[in-house]
Amino acid sequence: MNEKYLIGIDEGSQSAKITIFDTTGHIICEGKHPLRPYNLPKSGYVEHPDDDWWTAICEASKKCMAKFHGDTSEIAGIGLCTIRYCRAYLKKDGTLAQPALSWMDVRVSQPYEHTNKDIAYIVGSSGYITHRLTGEKRDSISIYEGGWPVDVDNWKLSDDPAAYKATGIPREMLFDLVMPGEILGYITPEAAASTNLPQGLPVVATANDKAVEGLGTGCIGSDTACVSLGTYTAAMIEGYENVKDTKYYWPKFSSIPNRYLYDSDGIRRGMWTVSWFRDVLGEGYAKLAADKEMSPEEMLADEAVNVPVGSDGLMTVLNWLAPVDARYRKGIMIGFDGRHKRAHIYRSILEGIAMTMRRHVFNMAEELGTTLDKIIITGGGSSSDLLMQIFADVFNIKTVRNEVNGAAGLGSAICAAVATGIYPDFDSAIKGMVRFSDTFTPDPEAHSIYSKMLPIYESIEAANEDVLKKSYEIFE
Repeated sequence: MNEKYLIGIDEGSQSAKITIFDTTGHIICEGKHPLRPYNLPKSGYVEHPDDDWWTAICEASKKCMAKFHGDTSEIAGIGLCTIRYCRAYLKKDGTLAQPALSWMDVRVSQPYEHTNKDIAYIVGSSGYITHRLTGEKRDSISIYEGGWPVDVDNWKLSDDPAAYKATGIPREMLFDLVMPGEILGYITPEAAASTNLPQGLPVVATANDKAVEGLGTGCIGSDTACVSLGTYTAAMIEGYENVKDTKYYWPKFSSIPNRYLYDSDGIRRGMWTVSWFRDVLGEGYAKLAADKEMSPEEMLADEAVNVPVGSDGLMTVLNWLAPVDARYRKGIMIGFDGRHKRAHIYRSILEGIAMTMRRHVFNMAEELGTTLDKIIITGGGSSSDLLMQIFADVFNIKTVRNEVNGAAGLGSAICAAVATGIYPDFDSAIKGMVRFSDTFTPDPEAHSIYSKMLPIYESIEAANEDVLKKSYEIFE
């Protein structure tokens, strides 16, 4: 029997990643292409330049397919995952009528106003890419969260006219929506020429990027939380109801039909802050790292592992991108003295990410009435042993990472495996394709220090609220 293969597409905030897996979830080959820097035409506007989403997928696909030496006829299907909360405005022919909006753009949370007569359709990021790949006007219901006229209880577009009025989006401007694990369409000759993906290959609906990432980590059951270390860092716990009037979590569509992922509060520009600090250090530091055959992040971690737990009192509050409803909030580093070097700053950022997410995860678990016995960490930051250990020590819970770091790509492949009949259902596919690699157990002494720090850390933002408001009036 010939081997079968599955393709996972994962387009996030910073890059497009295309991965080919075998049916047991092992990576065969992959390709990656960065997205270009955002256009920032005015305060609060964050746009993707030109046709960057599609260009990045085309380039990543070509890189991936160039590395694939198997039989392309044995590739069963493609799972398509793109980032949530983005928005694309399309002409009648499905091309962009204006720049696509990032999830960070204030307009995605505002009612749509029809001021551009060229706009015929308003879709999520995966709807646009689906059309480019297949020519179909279809998309996954699971990417339509917030600002869309959808019936979350029944997994469909709303039947209530008031929902369309509230969002400003008429039904005729939306694509048809399908469930995760359903086929959206098939690779067209034009898309095959642009991507080198096999013509006629089925493209399968997944969900929003966080949900697909959760699927790819094997985050199932109420006693496990998954922390996704991305540009937006958040946590998820699986659920089965669209619970209303919650305080510390929000039910979102899962990648598994009729299940939900309970989404915590998060950190806007979470792991982005790590990249920001790396770039602040400049080309000289990057060259120093290269001379040691290390990445800048690896060298920073190598330095920071020798910094004491708690970074000698330096604490970082991660508001490098303020929430829309409190735009005066800014990042804070507090507690400097003469001991502090770049390694302290780096470790303090990592500790700030872990301490912030501990609050969000524990608030969510307490409201759900569940006790967690495992934390799965996913995303690029999970490759850092230092950050994994910090999470274990801050949370005081066993912390694990997956064998496959690109969990959204694997989650996409799982959806394709179910849609094409390789696995009979999602639970079987998770069991057959997801594996954990490393486990980090809490260090009691480190946890004791973090326990003393946490109430202090959690008071910093409120204590500086007035200062930040006054500063914002000057330096908006």
